[in-house]
Amino acid sequence: MCGIAGIAGLQDTLDASTRIQRMTDTMPHRGPDADGHFVADNIALGHRRLSIIDLSAASNQPFTDVSGRFVMIFNGEVYNYKALRAELSDYPFRTQSDTEVVLAAYTRWGKEFIHRLQGMFAFALWDKDTQTLLVARDRLGIKPLYYTERDGVWAFASEVRTLLQANIASKAIRPESLVDYMTYYTVHAPHTMLQDVKQLMPGQYGEWHNGAWKAETYWKLGVNRSEAPPTSYDEAKTRVRTLMRESVEMLMASDVPLGAFLSGGIDSSAIVALMAESSNTPANTFSIGFQEKEFDESDYATLIARKYSTDHTSIILQPQDFLDALPAALDAMDMPSGDGVNTYVISGAIRKAGIKVALSGLGGDELFAGYPVFKQWASLHDKAALWAIPLPLRRMAASLVRTLAPGHKADRYAELLSAPSNALADTYPIFRKLIPAHEIAGMGPNLPAGYNAVAHQLRAVAAETGKLPLLSQVSIGEITGYTQNVLLRDSDQFSMAHSLELRVPFFEYPLVEYVLSIPDAFKYPTYPKKLLVEALHPLLPDDIVHRKKMGFSFPWDTWLRNDLREFCALRMERLASRNVLAGGPVRAYWERFLAGDPAVTWARVWPLVVLDEWFEKVLKD
Repeated sequence: MCGIAGIAGLQDTLDASTRIQRMTDTMPHRGPDADGHFVADNIALGHRRLSIIDLSAASNQPFTDVSGRFVMIFNGEVYNYKALRAELSDYPFRTQSDTEVVLAAYTRWGKEFIHRLQGMFAFALWDKDTQTLLVARDRLGIKPLYYTERDGVWAFASEVRTLLQANIASKAIRPESLVDYMTYYTVHAPHTMLQDVKQLMPGQYGEWHNGAWKAETYWKLGVNRSEAPPTSYDEAKTRVRTLMRESVEMLMASDVPLGAFLSGGIDSSAIVALMAESSNTPANTFSIGFQEKEFDESDYATLIARKYSTDHTSIILQPQDFLDALPAALDAMDMPSGDGVNTYVISGAIRKAGIKVALSGLGGDELFAGYPVFKQWASLHDKAALWAIPLPLRRMAASLVRTLAPGHKADRYAELLSAPSNALADTYPIFRKLIPAHEIAGMGPNLPAGYNAVAHQLRAVAAETGKLPLLSQVSIGEITGYTQNVLLRDSDQFSMAHSLELRVPFFEYPLVEYVLSIPDAFKYPTYPKKLLVEALHPLLPDDIVHRKKMGFSFPWDTWLRNDLREFCALRMERLASRNVLAGGPVRAYWERFLAGDPAVTWARVWPLVVLDEWFEKVLKD
């Protein structure tokens, strides 16, 4: 796990050296163990290393192959590197690192080698002979890669703030991204908040050569699969358990101590249980607890910790603890997000305990229908007759709903009634909306308020996702939207802020491919994540399986009205004074929240507070 950066196309090597050093200087948190650079005609590569596999200096990067022709910088982990190394037994390896295995694999198989990699990664590989730069990102988008180009110069980095130090991209805000953020408290790839900065998509690689850039897709979610769907429920359970165990075992490979997030929910408990099954050494587990009992899950985390004899640390937070950590958490936010601060807090505690690698239960809800949206959309899909009603009548009903029962739920029902059809692209995006389009339109006369990135993405893959079971279609929506652009991105930026490598066993692609192929009848959650629970039986106690789902969250509403009120008020006023949104509506939105307007929840206000904080840092630099 590291930070990478590069610039292709600069002819002045002295200028390139200055820029690449400035870039890597922005991300020591991603790699406190080593800092390296490679600069030659047309290329400058920079690397910050967090040592996980082969801790020796021989594995520092940029890394050059034995022929001297290829130079690579790599961020992430390739978990099957030992198996690949065995296939490359004739290569004269100089280290025990996965980085050298990746480079050796390229020299043997060319670009096709990427299909052999299992893990999370973003890398860049320079061919000195052909003057070609190859970059790639892992299948699920666990590791980030941002890029920009201007006048034949192409630059990339693990973080946006790092990329800006290349002095290529402007800081102009993309209006559509501003709407996207207010709608979903994130900006969906391939875009970012900045007009000139994009993201390489999950499952893509690209090449830069002689001033030209071209990207290609090598893996697609819901399309690629390596085995047939199960024909019986018992077969599905057996295969899920095998794939889960293999995934956890593979991700436990490390030359440094590792731990696990443990919330006390099904997903994190499943990971901890499988870790215990795979090792005789007690796992290091960590959880967050609150004084506010309605948000506290520490008793459930303790139950699992005791059952599997883990070395457990429970961190009890008070509002002041969070307030004290908040400035540093916002400083760590490379891209604005309405989520993820919880990951920052627990990552800091884990790293402070001497742990460099931690496993997370992220992804279980997305794969095994753990969110309410799975049942909601399946139910909606069965109500095809509703969309036979003429649209004008449905719009009248929607208006009546908003009038009689104002609030965020009424907004959702009204939008569903007004949807063109019950197809995934027309209805699913409504479930994840934060602020409805009609309220966004009131915040700025020039905002493209009807823009919807999620609907656009789903329409682009409708022909492919439509062939999947209904619940798997929702999984596609969840993974390509909320998960990749909020959960995975935030987990990366907030864990790496503490130099902690976060691994996600649920998102190893063989498991993902298989679970997406499972029929709805086997996966339907008659109780929470039934298939996962029964596949792992008897590892998960009934007290964990059948308790009320609380989620890994903070008591935000209470805090925003009390302990964080002054903090938020300052930033909402500052946001109102900028030119990006209309000041009056922003001020009114804050006042409506304080007055208890049911249509303005804390979840609609906090992302605006964060947005202003991000503007303050990025636009002033």
